[in-house]
Amino acid sequence: MKQIIKALLPSKAISRLRDVKALIDERIIVFFSKSGFLASIYYLIFSRQFDREHKSVLSGRIAYKSSLGEIGSSSTLLRRNVHRLEKGLIMRPRRSVFAQDYIQETVDNFAKCANSNEICGEEFRWGKDVLSEYFSVVEQTSVVVNAKYTFETALQKNEPPVTTGDDYIPYSYDNVPESSISYEQLFTLFKRRRSVRWYQEKSVDFQMIAKAIDAATLAPSACNRQPYRFHVETDPKRATVIAKCAMGTAGFAENLQAMIVVIGDLSAYPKERDRHVIYIDASLASMQLMLSLETLGLSSCPINWPDIEKNERKLERLLQLKPYERPIMLMATGFAHPDGGVPFSQKKSSEILIRN
Repeated sequence: MKQIIKALLPSKAISRLRDVKALIDERIIVFFSKSGFLASIYYLIFSRQFDREHKSVLSGRIAYKSSLGEIGSSSTLLRRNVHRLEKGLIMRPRRSVFAQDYIQETVDNFAKCANSNEICGEEFRWGKDVLSEYFSVVEQTSVVVNAKYTFETALQKNEPPVTTGDDYIPYSYDNVPESSISYEQLFTLFKRRRSVRWYQEKSVDFQMIAKAIDAATLAPSACNRQPYRFHVETDPKRATVIAKCAMGTAGFAENLQAMIVVIGDLSAYPKERDRHVIYIDASLASMQLMLSLETLGLSSCPINWPDIEKNERKLERLLQLKPYERPIMLMATGFAHPDGGVPFSQKKSSEILIRN
């Protein structure tokens, strides 16, 4: 319909219609913003901007349910519940009985992971070690005894490979690695990391990006679910095509050498309440990723990704995204051109940002 209107009406008439539409919208949102119910009516009748999010959340819930029976390389339920056990183990004072409401669910899922040929060995070991620690310290109630039997049976049927090193269990803060990085050094790294849009025509090694991603995944994540993944493209032509799916890349997209697409995964959650966590967790990891790239000699530029339906469809087709996967941001990376300009981008001070 929009294409037909554009073909039939002169540009001035179209501009006038847009102005009238905007004016009407400004008036009616005052009324529809008075309650959640009215706001829902507004977005049902006058705007469909949240349609894709609604579909993605529901698709994610379905995929989450399926993941409980079809174990792949990672189990969201196992990751979440094992992390919950870790928090119980470090509680001060630690309760003699805890996690009874979800321990059976956890060991049942662990047993499925034990039968999987795809589960990540490190993830499985983490689950085994934390569960072993849990059963060694918790009071042996009937619920715990039954869960322990399920756990030990799973281990007997599928004994994990022998691994070396310390157990993957909670440890005291005294054991965290020492750091020689000063505030001034860290601040210098922050100042060095700028949004770079001009790159040398120099190929980017995939392994360098993978190394930076390994560091990025150490970022905090709600219940350690890490509901995101990174689509890495080191072909400059392909990187340009991806960049052009976004807004704000006109003029510099053609010189990009590599592109990372940060993708949120809504299949990590059974409830709508967690739908925004993909943005929080992925953003925490993305900032660490950009800083890690900088230490490896690679500059970067995060590219904003507004929720625009035609752009979402374009990137979905290009990357073959699942219905429950949402692009969080694009991130260009490469070796900065020494003569390339960098915006000064004055930042707000703590005096402005802190509210007491």
